[in-house]
Amino acid sequence: MSNVELDGLRARLDEINGQLLELISERAQVVQEIGAVKEKQGVPKFDPEREKQMLEKLVANNKGPFTSGTIRTLFKQIFSASLDLQSTDHKKSLLVARKNHAEDTVIVLPGNVTVGGLSSLMVAGPCSVESELQTRTVAAALQKAGVKVMRGGAFKPRTSPYDFQGLGMDGLRILREAATAYGLLTISEIVDPRHIEEALDYVDVIQVGARNMHNFELLKAVGEVNKPVLLKRGLSATLDEFVHAAEYIMSRGNTEIMLIERGIRTYEKSTRNTLDISAVPILKQECHLPVLVDVTHSTGRKDILIPCAKAALAAGADGIMVEVHPDPATALSDAAQQLNIDEFNTFFNEVKASGLYR
Repeated sequence: MSNVELDGLRARLDEINGQLLELISERAQVVQEIGAVKEKQGVPKFDPEREKQMLEKLVANNKGPFTSGTIRTLFKQIFSASLDLQSTDHKKSLLVARKNHAEDTVIVLPGNVTVGGLSSLMVAGPCSVESELQTRTVAAALQKAGVKVMRGGAFKPRTSPYDFQGLGMDGLRILREAATAYGLLTISEIVDPRHIEEALDYVDVIQVGARNMHNFELLKAVGEVNKPVLLKRGLSATLDEFVHAAEYIMSRGNTEIMLIERGIRTYEKSTRNTLDISAVPILKQECHLPVLVDVTHSTGRKDILIPCAKAALAAGADGIMVEVHPDPATALSDAAQQLNIDEFNTFFNEVKASGLYR
């Protein structure tokens, strides 16, 4: 074969490559349109039966020289890339997505307390509100330490139905009164949509707990109120599921959402859960919402709270949550992992001294 013939074939190959590129690009545009229609219909992007039919039709029309197996492999790659394209388009369309809102969302709580932006936030308080004395003792210690936001559980979803379930609305009242007396804001979990309206008088931030991250009716309900929401990552939730849970809230009109990584369930037994530090920069990159880290529930170990808090802040977290109790040994829930007041002061001082706490 002469060089002229070879050059001619190569030119023809380049021409075909260009045609293939145009066709693949045209196909991708059609796929995007299909994805948009499926999005509106609320149906899954991936249709295995449809893919099977397309592959069978392609194989039936294959005249060679590629084998049927090769044709299947080639088009499966094209189908996979198309599905990825639909997923990427979907992520871009989310209200919580960074690509739709380039600037960081900064939530301003009462008293000009900010979540996100240039300052870090420390959220502390007991796992459960147990009594007025216990709650006020913690509130006084937090005020003295300079903490502005107090957490305290009144409704406690527990693994066992026989464990302490919280004081309910009485617990919220105790939390509110203690916080008000010491100039603090409140965060507490609500587990039932029917309790939201009454709870609004007691909490400055509604917490949706890990076990309720997939409680879609609750997510919709808190999305319809004018109150900031702290959304915890589920025990076994992927980041994609976590982000979509936030989307449930924002799609109902509530834009004041804080995400909190609280550890996920893995095979590791040396900690209560596994703290997914990588979640912090990923969430910050993909979403515009503030991201906090709960070092208490993610580790369950008081001896490693300080380095884990530092790691979270170094990874870009906007704040830290930690549990504090006047006498952890007598706590009605999570006794082993709560700091006493002296331990909390040491913890907070060392975190601030690290230079990572803004």
